[in-house]
Amino acid sequence: MNMKAYKLFSAVAVGSMALASCADLDTFPQSGSFTEDQKQEVVEMLPGRLAADVTGMYAANLTQFTIFGAQGRHDDFGYPAVALSNDLNGPDMVGPNSGYNWFSTCSEYSDRSDTYANPYMRWALFYNQIKMANDIINSIPDDTDDPTLLAYRGQAKATRAFDYLSLAPYFQYKYKGNEDKPCIPLISEQMDADPNNPRATVQEVYTQIMADLDAAIADLEGYVRNNKGEIDQQVAYGLRARANLYMENWQAAADDAAKAMAGYTPYQREELTKPMFVASDESGNGWIWALEITDADYNATSPLASWPSQLGSFCQGSYSAGAGMYKTINVLLFDLIPDTDVRKGWWVDENLHSDNLAGQSWGGLASGDDIATLVVANQGKAAFLPYTNVKFGMYGGLGNNVPANDWPLMRAEEMILIQAEATAMAGGDGKTILENFVRTYRDPQYTCPTNRSFQDEVWFQRRVELWGEGFAMADIMRLGKNVVRVKSGVTSNFPEAYQFNVAANDPWLLMRIPQDETNANTGIPPTANNTGGQMPVKGDGAGLTDGVTD
Repeated sequence: MNMKAYKLFSAVAVGSMALASCADLDTFPQSGSFTEDQKQEVVEMLPGRLAADVTGMYAANLTQFTIFGAQGRHDDFGYPAVALSNDLNGPDMVGPNSGYNWFSTCSEYSDRSDTYANPYMRWALFYNQIKMANDIINSIPDDTDDPTLLAYRGQAKATRAFDYLSLAPYFQYKYKGNEDKPCIPLISEQMDADPNNPRATVQEVYTQIMADLDAAIADLEGYVRNNKGEIDQQVAYGLRARANLYMENWQAAADDAAKAMAGYTPYQREELTKPMFVASDESGNGWIWALEITDADYNATSPLASWPSQLGSFCQGSYSAGAGMYKTINVLLFDLIPDTDVRKGWWVDENLHSDNLAGQSWGGLASGDDIATLVVANQGKAAFLPYTNVKFGMYGGLGNNVPANDWPLMRAEEMILIQAEATAMAGGDGKTILENFVRTYRDPQYTCPTNRSFQDEVWFQRRVELWGEGFAMADIMRLGKNVVRVKSGVTSNFPEAYQFNVAANDPWLLMRIPQDETNANTGIPPTANNTGGQMPVKGDGAGLTDGVTD
């Protein structure tokens, strides 16, 4: 199984140069102009026609084989694959060094090559969705007052902002102090197919993100969505809270986070005493936005290409359970979680015990801690590794192999942590916000420690709370932190090849723009790509600290 082979796929097809758009409403395809009556007729027909386009735009984030098509790479399953890639770049998620691990390139940092498939997928997924969003925006008259069209435009603009937010933090250092440095190319609905589109600056990218979110919030006023898979005004506020956090607009981030989570509540402690995060209709009141994944989205012919197969620990016959490719937590972080914190049960300990396995059963074959040691022949299940995650449950019950687990894109807990950090950084009482959250919902004995800065304490809480959900490297980059995986005197559970630390200013942290893009886009020649640094090896960065695991 060749995990690193690069599948050539034209950037003109799905990358940033794919810009063909719907015809302008003022012009016939054959030339000439619409009359006002004809234009109104088209506008009246648009809501029904655009409904399918909006559905397709959302589906891009959850569909299998979106980027590499019939080749069927098992790391090509939409946004959850990107989230997994980003977290495996970080300090807190450990993956085995094995040919069965589709994401080994991320753990070893060979994904900074511009010819590898995994980083290309992380680029093309979002530019493909940007193309879909632009087509929707371009189909709607600027002066429309139709509520349905406004809602579609708002969702498309928020989606485009989400896509840029999912790219920008990885291609340049943190926003503050790097505003004028090159980031990623911008594509708008007004642009023609132009093969010369240079990298925009960091500031230009975030200016576009904020403009899109401001417009989306206005367009989505009063819109009531059909399900949590759609973007409504509160999701747009949540995305703007993230953007303001990255830009260090502290008070604005706190204010937006409060608006985003209004009416939502975090998981209660008692809800977290078993594997969770299965489906949004079972997720209490804390999921603000989700990928709602059905049996049809991850079809039975390819269950291996799914996030429950690669990240979860309870999908029978999967890469994780079936082949032992479990994703575990770094012992450095695990050891810092108090025993009184309910989240400690999201992972088994060094003895393969988790309180969260009590009362659980694997298809009637084992229950409780016996699930951890259970081995089912013929790739059904391998024994857990120390520190294996049991955070994520399984659709249909533990041991089922239908990978139709929903994916949380935004939770109330994230917004609370943004509010706490941003309030404190703006000079307010973020400490009370943080203590109230952790004491009420996670650890009744919690008191904010004094041995680390408050911002580092919020980062610690984010690292625990949002583990596995794709935030690790965005936080590393926005905070300007070293990637610290290993520490002198502590036996690491990272495979030897991944036992290194990376300095915050190491150029190797920056993702490389894929070769297909630089080949097709004359505005980004190879000389304009990110360069410098070298792939880390065991022992690199010894002695680096991060303010949390010191």
